[in-house]
Order: sequence, then C-alpha cells, then structure tokens
Amino acid sequence: MTSTGEVEGRAGPPLWWARRRDAVGDVVLGGVSAVECAWEGVAFAGEAGLPTAVGVLFGFVVGATLVLRRRWPVAVVLVGIAVSPAAMGFLLAVVGMYTLASSEVPRRITATLASMSLAATFVVMYLRTRGDVEADTTLVVVLSGFVAVALTVPPVLFGLYIGARRRLMESLQERADSLERELSLLADRAEERAEWARTEERTRIAREMHDVVAHRVSLMVVHAAALEAVAVKDPARAAKNAALVGDMGRQALTELREMLGVLRAAPKPAVVDPVPAVAVAAVVFAGGAEDGPSLDALEVLVGQSRAAGMTVEMLVHGEGAAYAAEVEQTAYRVVQEALTNCHKHAPGARVVVRLAHRSGEVAMQVENGPCDGKATEPGLPSGGNGLVGMRERVLGLGGVFVSGPTDAGGFRVSAVLPTA
Repeated sequence: MTSTGEVEGRAGPPLWWARRRDAVGDVVLGGVSAVECAWEGVAFAGEAGLPTAVGVLFGFVVGATLVLRRRWPVAVVLVGIAVSPAAMGFLLAVVGMYTLASSEVPRRITATLASMSLAATFVVMYLRTRGDVEADTTLVVVLSGFVAVALTVPPVLFGLYIGARRRLMESLQERADSLERELSLLADRAEERAEWARTEERTRIAREMHDVVAHRVSLMVVHAAALEAVAVKDPARAAKNAALVGDMGRQALTELREMLGVLRAAPKPAVVDPVPAVAVAAVVFAGGAEDGPSLDALEVLVGQSRAAGMTVEMLVHGEGAAYAAEVEQTAYRVVQEALTNCHKHAPGARVVVRLAHRSGEVAMQVENGPCDGKATEPGLPSGGNGLVGMRERVLGLGGVFVSGPTDAGGFRVSAVLPTA
C-alpha cells in the first residue's frame, strides 16, 4: 500500500482496498458515521438557523467521508477538524486519527494534524461547557483538556502501534521470502555440485577402466600375435608367450576386481557441512588412489613391454622420494598409456622412457622413434581416449601435459606433476 493507503497497481476509486473484507468494513463504518452525523446535523441546523433537511444532508455527507479513510486519510482528518465546531463527527474524528497514525504518512504530518484536532476539540468543548453550565473556569479547562486528550491521544497511539506492527510483519515476511529464495538457490547449487561430482567420478572410473584394460589387453594381443607366428617353428617360445598371455589376463582381472571392489564398497556417511567445489574435485580425483599403482612398479611395467618384443630403454634422473598416492598413480598411468599407444601405433619402434625427480615436481616422458617397417601391425582398435585421459589426469593435479609428433617421425608424450 502507498502512504495514503492506496494499493499499488489499482487506479481510481472505489477499488483502493486490498481485500474484500476491508471494503465491507469501511462501508459499514462510513454508514454508521453518516447516520451519526445526520442525527447531529439536526441540532446543527437548529443552531445555525438552517432547514433541518439541509443539516441532515450535510451531516450525512460529512459522515460518509469515512469510507475514504484508506484512500485519503489526511483529507478525512481535515474534514473531522473542520466540522468539530458543529459538534458532529465523533466516530469520524476517532477513526480518522487512528487511520492517519497507522498509515505511511510522514510523522510530522501526523503530529501536526493530531495537534490541530486536539486544539479544535479543546476549544469547542471549552466554549460549549462554559456556556452550558455555571462552573469554575479551572474545572472547565480541565474537563475540556481531558475530553480533547481522550478523543485524540488514544487513537493516535493505537494507530502508531498497529502501523509499527504491520511494518514489522511485512519486514519479517520479506526476510522469510528472501531466506526461502536463498535456501532454494543453495539447494540448486548443492544439486549442481553433486551432479558435477557424479560426472567427475564416472569420468575417473572410465579412465581407470581404460588404462587397466587397454594396456593389459594390448600386451595380450601382442603376445598372442607372437604366439601365432612362432607356434610351429619355436614351441618353447610359444609356450613362453602363452604363459605371458595368461599372466597378463590374470593381472587385468585382478585390477578389475580391485576396482569393482571399490565401487561396491559401502558409501561413507554424508557430510552435512557444505564442501567447496575444489575440495570435491580433489576427493573425486584422488578416490581410490592409495590402492593404485606407484612409481616403484614402472620397472615391472617396462619389463612387460620388453617381454612383448618392444625395445624399451628407461632412464631415471634424480633420487626418488615418497610422493602423494595420486601423484604416483598419475605418473604410472601416463607412462602406461604412452606405452600402450606405442604398442598400437608404433610396432617395432625404439621407445625411451625418462623419469626425472626434481625439486617440487616429478617429470616423465615417453618417446618412440619411427616404425622399422618389419613388425606386424597388431590391429588394436583405438577409441581416441588415451591422450584425453592422460591430459585430464595431469591437469587435474595442476600439472603440465604436452604431446605431439617429433621431427624424427616418432611421437612424444611429456608430463610434469607438482609433488607438493
């Protein structure tokens, strides 16, 4: 509502009420006030020497203005003050002052009109009391002051209280609405974070599955091809290759069982406190890292590629240290995937694996030369996810990843991981 009681969005009388019951209440009050003022208009007409019908009509119109109290409270109070010499409008004055005090009219205007009403009531009561009864002047003044205060101060104080209470309720409602909106936004953000975490976890599992299956199966295919080629000519070597294929299969199954065991593990209790997105990312990325491979297993990994017929040289620079589990796992997976790509795309090429332990970081590089043209293409399928997975792993830990062809016709994969 506006300062005069008008409801915003509705123009012109009589549609200024916010609710139907407000309109009914004002019409009833206006009717009662009109009847009162019409009754008092009879005496006013007799005193003023006017026809009775004129006094009644005048009183009825004056009293009916109370219907407009929510629309124009200042005007209603001014009408009540103006007709106070005619000794009419008791209900009009009381209800008008209450409405004025409870509305959004500036307090200085309320104080001014209340003072005018108090003075007018005092003067009218003093003049009428002094002329009607013979009493002491002091008694007349006290009686007039009491009536003026009784008709003015209580309605003003009650109106101020109702107005303050209404504003407080509106403020509380606004705060409740604002809090509800904030809670809704927080819920939406929590759902977005949960969905993002689920997506990251699915991506992490897909990377793990790709790294484990792709490398082991690639070695199995290479050994199977060698087994097929030497099965008749060299039975001993064929038996050795068959044993390697079995070992590769059992290792792949073991790693898959470990990964599925992590997935089937009972979930941890939910944390009530909100977790920042960066912390969620770190937890999601590092999940299961403690049970994964480490840098100590690189020699075994390189040995498996050598057993498959690949010429691999491994160079280590610097002294190793105990790094975080996710750092060692990421470094191992990068070398593993790079060797898998060498088996797929560079059969017969010479491969160099470099591992450098530096201050605050560990670097790895896998570089293969051009194919010699003698080795048979293993025909391994490629989904194009190897380099993408390596990049995601390295960047997820704040590292640097670079890959691309070399000038000699080979391919190089390089990664640097912070160890802090």
